Amino acid sequence: MVTDKISTRGLVYAALFGALTAAGAFIVIPLPPVPMTAQTFFMNVAALLLGGPLGAASQLIYVMLGVVGMPVFAGGKAGLGVLFGPTGGYLLGFIIAAFVVGTVNKIKKNAGTLWNIFSMTIGMLIIYTLGSLQLALVAKMSFTKALTVGVLPFLPGDVIKILLAAAVCSRLKGRVKV
Repeated sequence: MVTDKISTRGLVYAALFGALTAAGAFIVIPLPPVPMTAQTFFMNVAALLLGGPLGAASQLIYVMLGVVGMPVFAGGKAGLGVLFGPTGGYLLGFIIAAFVVGTVNKIKKNAGTLWNIFSMTIGMLIIYTLGSLQLALVAKMSFTKALTVGVLPFLPGDVIKILLAAAVCSRLKGRVKV
């Protein structure tokens, strides 16, 4: 049985990226039809640089900050109720997506930009799926309608964030040691 030891440095990076994801809720670019925040950008960067377990830990930290009452979710929202509301699936998706993105990315020894983009695309599909499922259930709408209102308006911004995250991570690769 092989176990990876989590370093103190790794935990500090996870906490830092959890805080950056929280700050990302307040970085808003007012694009029509939906404003774009930087949360998924930081989630993707954390996953690529830290790997699956620490990337997921960073997003768990982010979600827990919001659950305990810090207004770190989009729109300054906070509390456990947000996780059970229409957008809670997207937030839970951050944790799972970060794990999957980091894990898929590490499959390829010298992952390049295209592999990074592929990994992040899988992560966004996870976020979209979980978010749309919960949106459909809570808002009592069809899954198709949930995709229309909960995914389509965000696609252009998420493509931009994936490309930016890939560029940033290619520059930081090897500099962040966990």
